[in-house]
Amino acid sequence: MWRTSLTKSSRTLSRPAAVAAGIMVLALLHPLVCRSAETWREALPAAQAVGSGEMTWFGLRIYRATLWSAQRPFDATRTFALQLHYHVSIGKKRLVNTSIDEMARIGKGLIAADVLERWRTELNDAFVDVAAGDELIGVYLPMQGMELHNQQRLLAKINDIELANAFFGIWLDKETRDEALRKRLRGESP
Repeated sequence: MWRTSLTKSSRTLSRPAAVAAGIMVLALLHPLVCRSAETWREALPAAQAVGSGEMTWFGLRIYRATLWSAQRPFDATRTFALQLHYHVSIGKKRLVNTSIDEMARIGKGLIAADVLERWRTELNDAFVDVAAGDELIGVYLPMQGMELHNQQRLLAKINDIELANAFFGIWLDKETRDEALRKRLRGESP
């Protein structure tokens, strides 16, 4: 029989009971150890703006994007944030569909349809409708995934590193639709 001494006294606890007690302690500590940042600034306290620029469509300003990082030069393998300040209102469904379409386009057909559908579900659960003046901030978490915040709070944490890489690739991949914006965000051009 497995027995573990909890103290120097004669009290002992069976191994299954000790394991159960340990699991209970970890469960109580979990929110303290694995807590997501409530604001994006908590996730990246030393952030500084790397670069920014406007996304336009046929001359209409859609949003202002700003890339934040604690490192200079920018290192896409480290934690960073992408802040989008919207000039127009866009519904959640359109944000999700546009994101999925762009990730599929940049992936050049190499992302399986079932993966794209899973990502669509994840983004649909995370995104919200935006109005002019609203902000959405994505925080890239290396080896973990990403968080999505608005101005006030954490909206979602997505534990899928492939989705995170594809999502931020919309702006930072060499296959982005707006190479000039990509360079401005990365601080490579004025």
